[in-house]
Amino acid sequence: MTILVTGGAGYIGSHTCIELVKAGYDIVVADNFVNSCMEAVVRTRKLCGVDFPFEEIDLCDYAATDALFDKYHIDAIIHFAGLKAVGESTRIPIEYYKNNLDSALSLLAAMKKHDVKNFIFSSSATVYGADAPVPYNEATPVSRSASSPYGNTKLMIEYILKDTVKAIPGFNAVLLRYFNPVGAHESGEIGEDPTGIPNNLMPYVAKVAVGKLDMVHIFGNDYPTPDGTCLRDYIHVVDLAKGHVAALKKIQQNCGLFVCNLGTGKGTSVLEMVKAFSKSCGHELPYEFAPRREGDLPAFWADPAFARDELGWVAEKGIQEMCDDVWHWQSKNPNGYK
Repeated sequence: MTILVTGGAGYIGSHTCIELVKAGYDIVVADNFVNSCMEAVVRTRKLCGVDFPFEEIDLCDYAATDALFDKYHIDAIIHFAGLKAVGESTRIPIEYYKNNLDSALSLLAAMKKHDVKNFIFSSSATVYGADAPVPYNEATPVSRSASSPYGNTKLMIEYILKDTVKAIPGFNAVLLRYFNPVGAHESGEIGEDPTGIPNNLMPYVAKVAVGKLDMVHIFGNDYPTPDGTCLRDYIHVVDLAKGHVAALKKIQQNCGLFVCNLGTGKGTSVLEMVKAFSKSCGHELPYEFAPRREGDLPAFWADPAFARDELGWVAEKGIQEMCDDVWHWQSKNPNGYK
C-alpha cells in the first residue's frame, strides 16, 4: 500500500514517515518547503533506511498535483500540508484560506480523477470552539466558527470531506483532531524547526534553553487553573505519528467518515512545562508573566477513550519524555536544520 504524505518534510509529517515505513507501508512525500527544508527529508530517509521518493510541489497547482497521481500509484493520502500559525492567520487570512483550501481541493480533484478513495486529514481540536466543555470528545459538536482563520480552514476542510464521503461511494475520510504536538525523534536528528520566533510554547522554551531567546513569556497567571497558567493536552509527536498508522488500519476497513481525537487526556500547565524542561536541560529557565493573550482558553484536553476503543491507540510518552526529546534535538541542533 502506497501512501502520499503531503507536508512530509514538516514536523509531524517527517515523524509520521518513519512510523509508516516501520509499519511496512511504501511512501511518497510531497512538500513545497514553505515551512520545511530538504535537510529534513535527507535525515528522515536516513532514519527510515529507505530512499523514498520525494516531490517538491505546490499542491495548490492543480495540474502539478494531477501529474503527481499520474506518476505514482497512490492508495491513500495523509494530508499534513498547510499554513498553521494561528496568530499569523489573523493577519493574512486570505493567504490562509487560499493555501489551505486550495491544496485540499486540488488533492480531492486528483483523487476523484484517479479513483483514490482514502484520505486522512490533519485536523485540530480548535474545531470544537471556545465554548465546548472539557474534556473534548468526538460527540462534542464542532463550532460554527473557530477562533482563527487557521481554525476555520480546518473546519471547512472537515465539511468538504464529510460531503465527499456522502457523494462518492466507497470514499473513506478520517479526521484526526490533534491537541498540542511536542517532542522530537529519540535520535535527536529530526524535530520542530519553526521559521523565525516560534509561535508555540515548546519550541519557544527550547530556544530559551539553548540561549537563542532570553526568557519565556507566560501569557496570564490568573486563569482558573491550579497554578493560574493555561492547561493544554500535550502529545508526543511520535505518539501522534503512530496514531496515523492506526488510522490507516481503520481506513482499510472501509470506515466511511471517521472522526477521532488524538490526545493524552491530561492537561499540563504552561508553568509545569517550563519546570519540566528546566529539569531536562539541567538549568532553571528564566520566565516572566505577561498579560493574557487574546483568544487563549484557560484549559482544554482530550477524552482519549474513543481512540483507544476504535483504533487501539493510546499515547504512551509523558511530559518529561517530551521535554527530554526536545532538548536532545535542540541541543544537538541549536540552529535547527540550518
